[in-house]
Amino acid sequence: MNKMIKLINLILILTLNFSCVEKKSTEGETNKPELEAASKTDTLKFTSGIRSIFQDSKGNYWFGSIKEGVAVYNGESFNYFTNNDGLTDNQILSIQEDKEGVIWFNTQQGVSSYDGTKIVNHTKAGFEKPKNNLPVPDNEGFQSQWMKLDEDLWFGAWIKEGVHRFDGQKLNYLAFPPHKVLNLNDNLFAVTSISEGKNNMIWFGTYAGVFGYNGSDFTIINDETLGFDRNIAPLHIRSILEDSKGRLWIGNNGIGVLLKEGDSIINFSEINNLIHPTSGKKGDKSLPGTLEHVFTIAEDSRGNIWFGDRDAGIWKYNGVTMTNYTKKDGLTNDNALSIFENDKGELWFGMEDGKVYYFNGKTFERQF
Repeated sequence: MNKMIKLINLILILTLNFSCVEKKSTEGETNKPELEAASKTDTLKFTSGIRSIFQDSKGNYWFGSIKEGVAVYNGESFNYFTNNDGLTDNQILSIQEDKEGVIWFNTQQGVSSYDGTKIVNHTKAGFEKPKNNLPVPDNEGFQSQWMKLDEDLWFGAWIKEGVHRFDGQKLNYLAFPPHKVLNLNDNLFAVTSISEGKNNMIWFGTYAGVFGYNGSDFTIINDETLGFDRNIAPLHIRSILEDSKGRLWIGNNGIGVLLKEGDSIINFSEINNLIHPTSGKKGDKSLPGTLEHVFTIAEDSRGNIWFGDRDAGIWKYNGVTMTNYTKKDGLTNDNALSIFENDKGELWFGMEDGKVYYFNGKTFERQF
């Protein structure tokens, strides 16, 4: 009987000990899934500026850099592509998606596409630099070649004075209409930015002017049409945007922002006292509190217009007042090169140092 009691007690002790060990083991594993998830997270590894941001139809985010190619983020990790993978160049000016879900990249030296499997180079073979650094004269018969459909994708054409149009089947080069050649030693009419607008209009910003096309007619804005003296304060366009109200914003590297409403064009920066009295109105560094060197412009879903200034941070215009955001508001530098609003209405800013920031309504938080 005593032996039986001792045996039962021994079994109970062993059972209790095993239960405690099992419980301790279970408690030790509660954080393991979180640690595994954390180990899968990644951050954007670019150190050069973020020139473009895009969200595709699958929800993936694409980031185009100035020197390091493109990165895609699937929600967990990043994948990177460079010219070693087939891109025409490592500077990614813009990113788009066609109706088949193919991703298109406008680079500094041509156009590439990615179908999820391979990268195709569409233009680089024909992009040898002209002799003597002269613009490519290709304006004859331009009018008959131009057309515009809703599904078109548009790209700059490197140093050529024209654009590439993808119609869903093939890529075609279209020369700009004849215009006054201002300087034979510079590629002043190479495309720097593109914006689609109302009434079938698409705008092409170039260093020395804007070309607007509505499917039949062209609108040209340059130093000559504006009466500007190129030796004093020339156009040097780096960004354009037609907003939801049909206003055209023209961001320059030197003279600030021009605003076109109807047939009227004003210097928005100058009227709002955002050009410093000592400004050289060219490429010289500008002082804080100014809006002189504007490399990106965007409109958010609330109708606010955002500007990224090379030297003076980020500006927001709500239709009445201008608000300036700089390093004091959470940024690591004051040069935003790209502005993007995702499908959740979140505003992201691609910075010169390769970081991406999210605007929380008051300050900026590091996104990647």
